[in-house]
Amino acid sequence: MKALVINCTLKPSPEPSNTDALAQVVAEQLVTYGVEVQFVRAVDLDIKPGVTSDAGPGDEWPQVHRKLRESQILVMASPTWLGRPSSVAQRVLERMDAMLSETDHQGRPVAYNRVAGVVVTGNEDGAHHVISEIGGALGDIGYTVPGQAWTYWHLGPGPGPDYLDDERGHDWSHRTARAMAANLHGTARALLLNPLGPPPG
Repeated sequence: MKALVINCTLKPSPEPSNTDALAQVVAEQLVTYGVEVQFVRAVDLDIKPGVTSDAGPGDEWPQVHRKLRESQILVMASPTWLGRPSSVAQRVLERMDAMLSETDHQGRPVAYNRVAGVVVTGNEDGAHHVISEIGGALGDIGYTVPGQAWTYWHLGPGPGPDYLDDERGHDWSHRTARAMAANLHGTARALLLNPLGPPPG
């Protein structure tokens, strides 16, 4: 089984990413179940605007799209900015919109029988809103979003320290991250054994 973590931080590599650090906790738990986990930091790529799977020369989205098609588990990880998902997360979701019209050999949307969850960090409140926006979009695309398939960290209300700068709250966030990984893996296994069929005509 494969998992893809798309980190939607605004910080290019090799800058430390709070969002990456918390997503690593989810990944480490998935690895204990034998899942192969790969990370993509979307801001490092030239992802063109649009709602297609390939925007032509110079567009680096097709390599991410291929990894999405190869993975049974998706973890979308985003910081909170102005109480909303990052602009990078929005760009990724817009490009994933093309998957709505892509089907497999049985006529199922390609996101069917794949699971997704959300990781959020930030030094302000708004994590539940970000989780709802990203989780709702992934459900629209066709992913199965299990219950409690999310984790977040912040010390709101108001501005404060970053995840990497303050240990407070880590125990809760890490415990929730491990539960998220367990729920993603368990649901992905269930869908492998009993896959969803194509939508009724």
